[in-house]
Amino acid sequence: MIFEHLALLGRRRSGLRESPSISEVREDVFFVEGPASNWTIVREGNEFILIDSGYPADGFRLMESIRALGLQPRRAAAMLITHAHSDHVGSASHFSRFFGTPILAAPAELPHLAGEEQHRVTVPQVLASAGRGATLPWLVHAVRAGGLKKNDVQGRPWDPELLAALPGGPVAVPTPGHTPGHTSYLLPRARAIATGDAVVTGHPTSGRAGVQLLHPMFHHEPELVRTSLSALAELNATVILPGHGPTAEGPLSALLAPLVS
Repeated sequence: MIFEHLALLGRRRSGLRESPSISEVREDVFFVEGPASNWTIVREGNEFILIDSGYPADGFRLMESIRALGLQPRRAAAMLITHAHSDHVGSASHFSRFFGTPILAAPAELPHLAGEEQHRVTVPQVLASAGRGATLPWLVHAVRAGGLKKNDVQGRPWDPELLAALPGGPVAVPTPGHTPGHTSYLLPRARAIATGDAVVTGHPTSGRAGVQLLHPMFHHEPELVRTSLSALAELNATVILPGHGPTAEGPLSALLAPLVS
């Protein structure tokens, strides 16, 4: 009963949504806000790519968002992984095993994806920051959504030619720091960038909105996160598709200026 009450409180206090919110931010580029983690769908005819896939418990929401766009899950040309935290790779194993979808990530992220390494915040670390925002309700949601599940995904390393042939022609932009192989994905024609957790626009643990970094406890190398921002700020993009929070519109250099100065 207490656990159920905390889960309900978490949804009310931290803005967790039950159904995904889908918005077409650019032609054939769809941003999906899940209950606590986001994913992006890039469509080209009957085929599409996914960038991340939410928590393990978001599987039905992921399928709902794909079919809402008139697409079939088996037509996924690839799933691009920004990083291998469970709130971003929740359905990767399912797509790989049932649809043969290639799961692509940076070489340095593959051991994390396969469960051979682990780079994530611990429950004691989160509890130590329980006074921030809606940290405790978010933690309850994260655990219920499969946030402690160990990865077991056999991914493949991306390469520029392979990515360029996919819907949207994504370009990998290495942004290590949050995890060793964290990667953002630029969609050049749409001038949009999926940033994963390199930069976000909100999170229940922060208690504020706007372009920001996650709390240092979430990062493998916090200082390297800020170094990676400089690479992002130089890109020709006008919309951020973050791993957490809503989209942010404007020149990337201007959006990131307060964080890199």
